[in-house]
Amino acid sequence: MTWRIWIVAIVLSLSMTALGARPVSFADLARHVQYKDVRISPDGKYLAATAVVKGQTVLALIRLSDNKGNIVRPRDDDDVIDFWWASSTRVLYSVGTRVGGFDSPFATGELFAVNADGYGADMLYGFRRTGMTTGSHIQRGGPERGSAEFISAISGDPYHVLVAISSWGAAGFERQLPVAYRMDIRDGVKYKLITAPMRGAHFVADHQGRIRFAYGVDKAENFKVYLHPVGGDGWQLQPELGRTRSIPFAFKRDDSAAYATCPGASGGFGICLWHPKKPTLETLWSNARVEPDGLLQGFARDSAIGVAFMDGRPGAALFTGHPADTKALIALMKQFPGENVRFVSGTRDGRLSVVRVDADVDPGTFYLYERDSGKLTPLLARESWINPEKMASKQPFDFAARDGLKLQGYLSYPPGEEGAKHLPMVVFVHGGPYGIRDRWNFDPYVQAMATRGYAVLQVNYRGSGGYGKQFERAGWLQWGGKMQDDVTDATRWAVAKGIADPQRICIFGGSYGGYAALEGAVKEPDLYKCAIGYVGVYDLALMYKRGDIPQSSYGESYLKEVLGQNMKVLAQHSPINQLDRLKAKVMLIVGGRDIRVPPIQGEDLHMALLKRHIAHVWIDKPDEMHGFYKEANVAELFAQLVQFLNVNIGPGSLGMNSAGLNPGGTTKH
Repeated sequence: MTWRIWIVAIVLSLSMTALGARPVSFADLARHVQYKDVRISPDGKYLAATAVVKGQTVLALIRLSDNKGNIVRPRDDDDVIDFWWASSTRVLYSVGTRVGGFDSPFATGELFAVNADGYGADMLYGFRRTGMTTGSHIQRGGPERGSAEFISAISGDPYHVLVAISSWGAAGFERQLPVAYRMDIRDGVKYKLITAPMRGAHFVADHQGRIRFAYGVDKAENFKVYLHPVGGDGWQLQPELGRTRSIPFAFKRDDSAAYATCPGASGGFGICLWHPKKPTLETLWSNARVEPDGLLQGFARDSAIGVAFMDGRPGAALFTGHPADTKALIALMKQFPGENVRFVSGTRDGRLSVVRVDADVDPGTFYLYERDSGKLTPLLARESWINPEKMASKQPFDFAARDGLKLQGYLSYPPGEEGAKHLPMVVFVHGGPYGIRDRWNFDPYVQAMATRGYAVLQVNYRGSGGYGKQFERAGWLQWGGKMQDDVTDATRWAVAKGIADPQRICIFGGSYGGYAALEGAVKEPDLYKCAIGYVGVYDLALMYKRGDIPQSSYGESYLKEVLGQNMKVLAQHSPINQLDRLKAKVMLIVGGRDIRVPPIQGEDLHMALLKRHIAHVWIDKPDEMHGFYKEANVAELFAQLVQFLNVNIGPGSLGMNSAGLNPGGTTKH
């Protein structure tokens, strides 16, 4: 369904004077992002954006000439996950079913298309597609049980794109052999091109619509890369690319070479060019500590002018050979000092580009950049109600764990108290745990605590993403072991530096972070005064029986790799079995519809605490999932969280200005 709306540019113009001295409200921190991603059409006439309307992520289509547009709303309660300009007049998008506030929506596998003006919407592929007869009496395809993945548009072909389709077998969650097709974006008719050489593989195509690479990980966690030569017949395994875990992910605009991740020139991580005539890797960029985030786009669509990475703060390494693009980006960085500035989308000719500017204190704004004049015009703010001047900044830090491993983290001081000593502190542990990392970005959970007077410490413990596979593997089999020790060591680092008051420290986290919070409380009973477990795991053995992960052989193999199969060890590292050591005050938060970490994990721990007559705060939201999503529930959670901190480690100096701490009626003690 579509309807016409007016969309206007929003400029962040709030001031401390206008807003007064009170901290940002929990309601504002809990509000959904207005606009997530923005991309310009190849001809520069339209914008497409993912926007959140009444809690649902929709597709907004905006005509730049008059800022008028349409909204395309997915059926039922689905959210738009991603979208792509297939041509100047047609947009493709995928949708998903929401699973909570922490994880991305679970993709339905369907692929949709809509015209740039908001009309002509149609499902191109999916299990809910209905067959129909067109005016020319040509039967359109009906429903198909499978998942479609967009690969790329095809240069010079405005009517077709490349997609990968994995049919659903009887095994349900099992990975299948993907097949690449050329699909007509008008009616979904598809033409088979090639079948992948391994289950769960991803395809890489050049700009002429030729499938050139396939890569993936098998059940034994072996990484493999296959090449399909132009004009060749069949897949060719590339052992060297597999051995070095080098992923070819995009071709240059002229298809002369492909960009690939690769080992750094002197160790660490890199971005290389793969040359097909002499299949070698030419190093373009390397970093000894962190992996690349991806390529930096220039003015034009599919152009690359450098590499983006995050070594503490966001970094940009620019290639040579793009003087106009790089000069413009450097000028924009100077215009927005201390912020992260990126070209995120461009027209085919590079005349118009979309620029995103964001920071740790700023959710971000999208701008339109005109190459010929250098003019920069605000388009859409991600969260227009947030005043960056009132937010807490994130300070990167480095330290060494007890075994000498170098780790990175972030420390957020209360606004105006940067460098203060002996603060009440919350150790905020990220979930995952593998492949996920804390970043220098705007985080409403961090802001909810820091703007109330608490220092917030985050650490990328071993197992986190962004530091290479070896660093990630170092966290395997370390639930309650070295991963937990890294969190402890970061906490003690803050105490040794005089940042944290050792008598006023709490630990908090969601998902794996919820596990780490309770495990930290029982493993280090004298370190933390309180522990907050948010949709967390508290019985490791139960992960093999409940939740969505063990429902496939790949998921079960994953658990065996990262958790281990020694049930005695798992029991010893499960917080529910270590309550004799518990001294900290506890808050437990569960979502009744959580399928990733089913509520039984929290419920069992809740009952175990009750049997021991251990007073605790119990928050059960039957309508929430893996992390709260509804704005009212998130705002209430922030209030409950800060009130719990106030009671157990005393309000921070800014906490006296907090408002809205009424716990409401959903907390059970």
